[in-house]
Amino acid sequence: MNFKDLPISALMDITSRPELVFTEGHGSWLTDHNGRTYLDFVQGWAVNALGHSPKEITEALAAQAPRLVTPSPAFYNLPAIELARLLTSKSCFQRVFFANTGAEANEGAIKLARKWGKKNKNGAYEIITTVGSFHGRTIATMSASGKPGWDTMFAPQVPGFPKATLNDLASVEALITDKTVGIMLEPVQGEGGVNPATPEFMRGLRELCDRHRLLLICDEVQTGVGRLGTLFGYQHYGVEPDIMTLGKGIGGGVPLAALLAKEAVAVFEHGDQGGTYNGNPLMCAVGIAVLGAVANPAFLAHVVEAGAHLASRLTALSKELDLGDERGVGLLRAIELKAEIGAKVVGMARDNLADQPGWTNRGLLLNSPRPAVLRFMPALNVTLGEIDLMIDGLRIAIGLARK
Repeated sequence: MNFKDLPISALMDITSRPELVFTEGHGSWLTDHNGRTYLDFVQGWAVNALGHSPKEITEALAAQAPRLVTPSPAFYNLPAIELARLLTSKSCFQRVFFANTGAEANEGAIKLARKWGKKNKNGAYEIITTVGSFHGRTIATMSASGKPGWDTMFAPQVPGFPKATLNDLASVEALITDKTVGIMLEPVQGEGGVNPATPEFMRGLRELCDRHRLLLICDEVQTGVGRLGTLFGYQHYGVEPDIMTLGKGIGGGVPLAALLAKEAVAVFEHGDQGGTYNGNPLMCAVGIAVLGAVANPAFLAHVVEAGAHLASRLTALSKELDLGDERGVGLLRAIELKAEIGAKVVGMARDNLADQPGWTNRGLLLNSPRPAVLRFMPALNVTLGEIDLMIDGLRIAIGLARK
């Protein structure tokens, strides 16, 4: 296959892409159109919880597709009922609304909080979020996000999202007014550079919400479904939110997301929320399979072990190469590079390892969410050996980027 013969101009140009086309993937490895393989520590931005094309997903799709794909969300279907039962039985929530993307789930959380404020708090609608946060790419979720530059990209923004500072409880409290209905945050900011909330901050937010009668909303699109070593990120902190959103990992690679709420907060009325494909049985069948694998205590124990191993190896590499801090929780981790060479490291790891010892016809996929930061989001079943191989490739790539 010749890349230059492909009609790529038919695709809308919305991001810079290298001249390669992935044709196959298994576990932690991808193969491109030239037959080169890549160790993938991005996994669709923490999407592929079980790696590429796991049998749990391929078997669930093969079994469900001949039965029923989409009957319309105006009717019940068995996989949606079962997945909702599983999620509520393993969490602190009683109600689930299924969506297709994390942004859609977060949009639903915003709508639900505002509806609750209208019914229970004199029309309160403001939701305090944090600087550096990322909640999606709809107009409302971009407005809720604290990503630099997003306040002008598609201005005017949706009002009602004052920004506090992560891990600064006083900055949150200073923003609370009679218009405030809730506080929304990622337990670990992913796109912001893997910035974990502290346990003290999370407990403080819960106390603030209880004192001021506010809703605590956890955006777990990236931290949910095993990523932090617990099934849901809030469980790592021992703090129960009122609303939680899931995406990415819950589908393990297919479009599936969820909005979960406690019974007292589930105030949507008929017609308030919907979506053509929401809760379709094909995607929900996959969610059942993914959740069944990830919720296994032995699987979560592996995430904890692999996360600790990754942290240890990154810390050692930082000392060896004079890098900055390593941070994160479970298998969502980052390292500071001390220089704005992140994009260069990513390129070197992808394109320039093939002639290095142990990397013949292979590459490494990494992510740099900020110029001087690398983020690591491997499959949750990544092996310790694959982590060691990634460290080897990362060492080489950093050396090449520094030349």
